[in-house]
Amino acid sequence: MKKYVIFILLIATTIMTGCLQDDDDILFSYERVPIEEVDIPDEFTRGQTTEITVSYFRPTDCHSFSGFDYDRLSNERTVSVVNVFIEKASCQELQQADMIEQSFRFIVGSEDSYVFRFWQGRDDQGENQFLIVEVPVVE
Repeated sequence: MKKYVIFILLIATTIMTGCLQDDDDILFSYERVPIEEVDIPDEFTRGQTTEITVSYFRPTDCHSFSGFDYDRLSNERTVSVVNVFIEKASCQELQQADMIEQSFRFIVGSEDSYVFRFWQGRDDQGENQFLIVEVPVVE
């Protein structure tokens, strides 16, 4: 009876492992996507939290929003949209008719103003391009 149980467990394990998808088959990368438009207030109120919305075009149906790349230096904030790109043979380019909107929450600190640099891609020489917006802080 013991041999029978071990044999059944061995077969079940073999079947289950054979059905699992091999993670090595999934190729993905992270890509920054240029920000096209920004919805940001004209001024911030010290100590409050503000929602900032950015809009971008999704290049293919294999791209999905992954998050924001957000760097800060003094009162300057550099923001870019990051998409995960899952490589598939069936990826289709998308028309730039519909923009995707994503938001993040910004906590206003003690600075007198904040300078936001929203990444908009690279120019012909490969230099990063930014939409730069300075927002004053009021009490």
